[in-house]
Amino acid sequence: MEFAATPKSFLGFEQNVLARLEFRSAAIPFTSDPALGVFFKRRGVRVSANDLLRSAWIRSVAAIENSSEVLTEQDVESVLNDVYVPGHKLENPGLKNWFGEVDAWWFDNARRNLDQLGSPLRSALAAELIMAVGDYLRSFDTETNELRQPLSSAFRRLWLDSRPPVNNGKPNTCSNLPADEFIAGPAADLLFMRLPVSGYSGGSGFAPSAVWREEWFRGGGDFWSEVNAARAGRLGSPVETKSHYLRLLRDTLERASHFKLWAIAHVENTFVSTQELIAAIGSIRKVEAVYSKDFSELTGTKAVIITA
Repeated sequence: MEFAATPKSFLGFEQNVLARLEFRSAAIPFTSDPALGVFFKRRGVRVSANDLLRSAWIRSVAAIENSSEVLTEQDVESVLNDVYVPGHKLENPGLKNWFGEVDAWWFDNARRNLDQLGSPLRSALAAELIMAVGDYLRSFDTETNELRQPLSSAFRRLWLDSRPPVNNGKPNTCSNLPADEFIAGPAADLLFMRLPVSGYSGGSGFAPSAVWREEWFRGGGDFWSEVNAARAGRLGSPVETKSHYLRLLRDTLERASHFKLWAIAHVENTFVSTQELIAAIGSIRKVEAVYSKDFSELTGTKAVIITA
């Protein structure tokens, strides 16, 4: 489950805190945004990233696992080939739940064209850019829609503005597993866990930005029961009570004893307080420090990182 959106200011706070800690390898079980993994790579840290959603996983593959591949002009032409040309019917008709018909054809054709690139890493890079185009498109409303660029132009602009991959000389890996299964596997110095938000409504339990990306990448929306079954009874699944959430957190941390250091990131809200999290974490391992930064003027929330 992903945060509604991790503000850049929160990311800066996380980077500031984590830069004070000593570790050579890091595992991230919830990686809805790969930016922190790229920060670790720039520090020479070996990164193992994971997310249950395939769309989040493929973004991590492009930014974290990838160390050298880039999209060429020919790749861009392949992705954009006949991208506005409608066919007999949409392969993914659910795209019309998120976009107008012309735009839905663009995303439908672009998804099909990914398979023509011939390289899993270049396909991941292109998928990441297409999802960025979708987020760009969804940032407009009826009053501002006339200001948007054509989608193919937006794709090219994002491609031209994209930074080269970071090569830290380490075997960085990305996986697509339930968080508890991932945590039981990789050996790393640091477990960085940005706690998933509980309380989204709707059938998926995920933020809308995550839902549209996943349904686009998977080619439809008939997989959510599979996703919900994979996370049922685990941290990241929808919960009704505070005690249930804290129990799932403790169950997850019990599996994480092989990590030398934990850094647990939390956006303080009315559902679970920082003190309650400190008590839950402290019941398993001694809490070393609590860092916080008040973003109430910007977002109405406070960011917290608990190390143990």
